[in-house]
Amino acid sequence: MVDEHFDVLVVGAGISGIDAAYHLQTMSPDRSYVILEGRSDLGGTWDLFRYPGVRSDSDMHTLGFGFKPWTDAKAIADGPSIMEYLRETVAEHRIDRHIRFDHLVRRADWSSDDARWTIEAEHGGERVTFTCGYLFMCSGYYSYKGGYTPEFEGRERFSGQIVHPQAWPEDLDYAGKRVVVIGSGATAVTLVPAMADDAAHVTMLQRSPTYMVSRPSQDPIANGLRRFLPTKAAYRLTRRKNSALQEWMYKRIRKDPAKAKEQLLGLVEKELGEDEVAEHFTPTYDPWDQRLCLVPDNDFFDSVKSGQASVVNGAIDTFTKTGIRLDSGEELEADIIITATGLQLVTVGDMDFTVDGEPVDFSRTWTYKGVAYSDVPNMASSFGYIAASWTLRADLTCQWVCRVLNHMAETGAAQCTPRLRTSDGDMPQRPFIRDFTSGYMQRMMPMLPRQGDRAPWVNTQSYSHDKKSLLKDPLDDGVMQFAPAHARVPAPTS
Repeated sequence: MVDEHFDVLVVGAGISGIDAAYHLQTMSPDRSYVILEGRSDLGGTWDLFRYPGVRSDSDMHTLGFGFKPWTDAKAIADGPSIMEYLRETVAEHRIDRHIRFDHLVRRADWSSDDARWTIEAEHGGERVTFTCGYLFMCSGYYSYKGGYTPEFEGRERFSGQIVHPQAWPEDLDYAGKRVVVIGSGATAVTLVPAMADDAAHVTMLQRSPTYMVSRPSQDPIANGLRRFLPTKAAYRLTRRKNSALQEWMYKRIRKDPAKAKEQLLGLVEKELGEDEVAEHFTPTYDPWDQRLCLVPDNDFFDSVKSGQASVVNGAIDTFTKTGIRLDSGEELEADIIITATGLQLVTVGDMDFTVDGEPVDFSRTWTYKGVAYSDVPNMASSFGYIAASWTLRADLTCQWVCRVLNHMAETGAAQCTPRLRTSDGDMPQRPFIRDFTSGYMQRMMPMLPRQGDRAPWVNTQSYSHDKKSLLKDPLDDGVMQFAPAHARVPAPTS
């Protein structure tokens, strides 16, 4: 029994899902839609993570929505401020009436005969079923069930608390405690200064160093523009400036990584000195082979300089009753160990898909412009940028989805399916995200679709390219096959 039917079903009420709702309401207002959210509140990432100091690592003028100006003085914002911004957005645009909380989507089944998806979800311990004409996945790329934690020898012997940041206890008392944070990514670099003032001492234990860059938490140009221009105009200019700067900086670093490395390490050296940089802050890889860690207002560096925090390099031999013993024999005493070791990543919402009764293995599909999948009809996924703000890509994806929906309405099509042309059969298989070596991404790559060497089977991760590809290029491009209901869509031949 089907509970309800909608033209569009959105999975996830985080930034991407809220973005999708706004665009559906404004660009395709004749389409009914619903958002199914597995948790009890909106916000996704920003509702889930509650660890001390949780904040954005992108500026809010690009991580924020294109249609909703960020007006706070701080461009690098804390989690509660971001949640307040999301709630304001949902209330202003009456998106809340479309969200069904505590609806955990389990599977999606496509029928070409009916030209619709059947969606199964869990709600209150019961199975509920929806159908939709178009499925928009806005559920992110990591599991909400728990984070990634390697196997640590002797873990059961440790007498203190072991905490993963994704499951932060509300009552965790670290005042006056010795804390070891395992990891060197964005979460660890955020946690260390946030805990340092209250803890007896915080040690960041890293297997290998990460590139770090300090910048002010406030954007003086953005704040200055708001004094002289209308809010929306100031925000639009700041967003354009910051998105262009992000892309320019990324290209510059990738073009001459040796020079970029020298400059990045030079900036850290000014904060901590040559010896500290040589020992603890010189990665073995090139900049942007992994994501840079943002240090707002020098907070991490200040904690190290003050002696409240320290950095140790080393591989873990075993946990002990009182802390951690490294391969070198060094002992790190701890009352609390924080395993900031990454996320457990999933493919397309951690759910099962079938197309006409056949299970979909997304690792065997090809990405279409980074937003859809070969041979999977009437579906798109919102997957943001690695080297820029997530929402920049989400905005473009939402606009592309609405373009497709409007085109289908105008032409009477009920199905849209990316199909490989005969001439695409010789494409080399490349990973969905290229030239990015972070462990959490490398663990995920085998599960993701492939990309080729030619449009539209590429995921360029380039904002300027995507603006043209998703917003300007023709929808009926010979690859995206539009068809009426009750039709099996053939592959193009050329």
